Amino acid sequence: MALLRLTLEYDGGAFHGWARQPDERTVEGALREALDVIYPRGWSDLAVAGRTDTGVHATGQVASVHVTAGAPAVKAAEALNTALPADLSVLAVEDAPEGFHARFSATARSYRYVVLNRPARSALEARRSLWCPRPVDFERLQECAALLPGEHEFTAFTPADSQHEVFVRVVREAAWERRGDHLHFTVTADSFLRHMVRTLVGTMLQRSPERFGDLLEGRPRSEGGATAPPWGLYLEHVEYNTA
Repeated sequence: MALLRLTLEYDGGAFHGWARQPDERTVEGALREALDVIYPRGWSDLAVAGRTDTGVHATGQVASVHVTAGAPAVKAAEALNTALPADLSVLAVEDAPEGFHARFSATARSYRYVVLNRPARSALEARRSLWCPRPVDFERLQECAALLPGEHEFTAFTPADSQHEVFVRVVREAAWERRGDHLHFTVTADSFLRHMVRTLVGTMLQRSPERFGDLLEGRPRSEGGATAPPWGLYLEHVEYNTA
C-alpha cells in the first residue's frame, strides 16, 4: 500500500462539517466516496489534520490515507477531482513517509478569519465572511492580537461543555490586517480548542485589550465574548516537521 498526503480546499457552506455523519453531507463523506471510485481495490486509515465545523472553509486542509494500487501520487489529485463535488477539491497529492499521520504528525495549524467591515452587506460574501457594519477600532484589535503569542489558558474561548481536559495552548503568531473593507485575523498555534478561533474573534470585537488580556489567564467561558459565525473561518495551513 502507498501512504498519500492530500492537500484539500473546500467551501464549507454546504457541508455539515468534516466528520462523516448519517444522513448529512460532510467533507469526509464526499472524500470517501471519491476514494471508493479512484481506489476500488481498497484504501484505509483516512485521517485529517483538523475536523472543521459546519460552515467552516479550508484552503490548506491536510488528509492522509493508505491506498492500494490505483492512481499514483503524481496523478491522484487530477483523478480524485473527477469524482469530487464542485465545492471540494484536492489541490495536491504527494507520497508521505511511513508513519505520517495528518493529525498526529502536525506541529502547528494556521487559521484565517475574515470580517467585512462596511455599512452595506455583501451578496457575494454572505457565507464567506462576517459582516460587521459598525465602525471598528482597528488599533484595539491589533493590541488584543499582540497579547496572544505565547502560552495561555483558553478556557474562556471554548464551550463550557467542552470535552477537552487541557485548556493551555501555545500561540506562535497572531495578527489583524486591514485589506480595504476587510479585516483579516490570522493565528498559528500548536493546536486549537473547539470554537477557539471564532470565540477569539468575537471577543476581540467586543472587549478592550485590558479585559481581553485577563481572559487569557483561564477565566471561565461565561466571561468571554460571543462566538463569531463559522462562515468567516478558513483553515489555511498545517505544518509538519516532515514538510
